[in-house]
Amino acid sequence: MDKRNAIEVEGLTKRFGDFTAVDAISFQVAKGEIFGFLGANGAGKTTAMKMLIGLSRPTEGMGKVAGFDIDKEAEQVKRNIGYMSQKFSLYDDLTPKENVRFYGGVYGLSKNRIKEKTREILKELHLEEVANKPVVALPLGWKQRLAFAISMVHDPDIVFLDEPTGGVDPYVRRQFWETIYQVAEQGRTIFVTTHYMDEAEYCDRVSIMVTGKIEALDTPEKLKEEYNANTMDEVFLKLVRY
Repeated sequence: MDKRNAIEVEGLTKRFGDFTAVDAISFQVAKGEIFGFLGANGAGKTTAMKMLIGLSRPTEGMGKVAGFDIDKEAEQVKRNIGYMSQKFSLYDDLTPKENVRFYGGVYGLSKNRIKEKTREILKELHLEEVANKPVVALPLGWKQRLAFAISMVHDPDIVFLDEPTGGVDPYVRRQFWETIYQVAEQGRTIFVTTHYMDEAEYCDRVSIMVTGKIEALDTPEKLKEEYNANTMDEVFLKLVRY
C-alpha cells in the first residue's frame, strides 16, 4: 500500500445471489483528502462503504483502509476509523454527555480520557447548557454535529460518513460541511457518501457510481470540463443517460 494513501481498493465486488450490488470498483483516497462517493439511492454506495469499514465481506477484490486488509483484518479497520451512519447513531434517551461517555467506552478510552473528550466536545459544539438534556430534544443540526464529533472520539485518521446530510435543510447542510472542512484541516481523511450532487463541489475529488460501477472519478472541476457541464447535477445526468 502506498503510504500516501489512506484507502486503496482494487476490483472490489459484492454479490447477493445473482445480483451484483458493487461491480469491480477500483480507486485510491489520499491521506487528508475529502473524497465524495456519489450516486443515486440504490447505486451501491452504502454496500461499498460497509465493505470498507469491515461490516461486510467482499465477494471478490481487495481493499485496504488505514493499512489494514478489509477482509482479513476487519477488526483492526474498525478500531482505526470513525463512522457516522445515516441514522446518526445517537441514543435519543441519553444526554449528549452520556452519549459521549458511552461511545468513549465502546472505543476503549480510559475514564480520564473520556472525561477530557466529553468536556472538549461539549465546549466545541457549545452544548454545555443542554449537556444533561435528552438528545431527542436537540435540533437536528446539533444532533448531526454531535454524532460527527462522537464518531471521532477515539481520534481516528479516517472518518466515514454515510449520507450525513440526508433529510436536513440546506442551511444545516452548509453548516455541517463547514465542520467537515475544519476536521479535514486537522489532517484527517474524510470519505463521504451522498446523493446530493451539489455537495460534490465541497470535495477534493469525487467518484460517481451508477448501478454498482464507478462511471467517473476526478475533481469536480475536471469532471464538469470533461462532460461539458456547468454543475455536478448535469454531469450525473449525462452519466446516467450513457
